[in-house]
Amino acid sequence: MSASRVILALSGGVDSAVAAVLLQRAGHDVQALFMRNWDEDEDGYCTAAGDLQDARRVCDELDIPLHTVNFAADYRDRVFAHFLDELRAGRTPNPDVACNREIKFGVCFAHAERLGAKWFATGHYARTALVDGRPRLLRAHDRGKDQSYFLHTVPGELLGRTLFPIGELPKAEVRRIAHQRALPVHDKRDSTGI
Repeated sequence: MSASRVILALSGGVDSAVAAVLLQRAGHDVQALFMRNWDEDEDGYCTAAGDLQDARRVCDELDIPLHTVNFAADYRDRVFAHFLDELRAGRTPNPDVACNREIKFGVCFAHAERLGAKWFATGHYARTALVDGRPRLLRAHDRGKDQSYFLHTVPGELLGRTLFPIGELPKAEVRRIAHQRALPVHDKRDSTGI
């Protein structure tokens, strides 16, 4: 794969930080995109301010540009409202699946294209492969960390333009790379969804 612009969804965590390292090692023109999906002052629960600071520190360390964007309104309209409707109907939806489809691989992917991305990348534990000429989503090498379920509703044409740099690695190796590279988030706790 020749060097090309990759926009990486950078969360401020160790997985996406190591994804940035691996993309750089592969020779890509890496730029990071930090997205805010919740208005923090609404409930004080989110850690977006700290995560943004961590993302900045990673980008400074790796000397890559950082773009920021606020998708809070999109998240409320496309993910959270549906989540509440489903709960009221007695169902148990998974907002992380909807967030990946509607936000990360919806409005965020489109934003990455406007930034000139040929490729989009994330720190998900998942893999892709071409099967009969079509992109297919595959489970991660580390089955204990696999996140392919959360991506199963992402359209194939978008997966065909997405890189999952850590999908072949066990979590212990991701942590080792972060520590070896002295990333400022090398010992940050893993985040979890709802």
